[in-house]
Amino acid sequence: RCKLNNPGKTLFVKVYTMKTIFVNESAQPRKWYIIDAEGKSLGRVAAKAAYVLRGKNKPSYAVNQEMGDFVVIINADKVAVTGNKAKDKLYHNYTGFVGGLKTFTYEKLNERHPGDPLKIAIAGMLPHGRLGRKIMDNCKIYAGAEHPYAAQNPQALEV
Repeated sequence: RCKLNNPGKTLFVKVYTMKTIFVNESAQPRKWYIIDAEGKSLGRVAAKAAYVLRGKNKPSYAVNQEMGDFVVIINADKVAVTGNKAKDKLYHNYTGFVGGLKTFTYEKLNERHPGDPLKIAIAGMLPHGRLGRKIMDNCKIYAGAEHPYAAQNPQALEV
């Protein structure tokens, strides 16, 4: 009931409510997916992996919960970059000390740590905080074609 400015007159308002359904994270079934990154674009692989890791492919998606699946990425060292990005793209790391800014090109970083460019790209597409770090634990990146998750029977995911 809502009273108007006019005394003696009453306006009835119908209020519709809806219950928000929350799925418990432990009750949510998780799947395992595998992505072969050989010859595929770095950004497209990272975007697809982040989408599945976040859980946006499920109807029970919630922004504040970890509902995503596990993703195994193989052949991360053979991921493709277009144009001159191999020479021109820079990755920065600051140690915290004066003069401690370390800069690497894509080529150098891929030689030293083959999965890092892909890991950095995926982490940039996830939330920046506790939830993002927790979600990133569900992403397994390997430079070669071998991985120890064959027992989980991962399904192939097309990019």
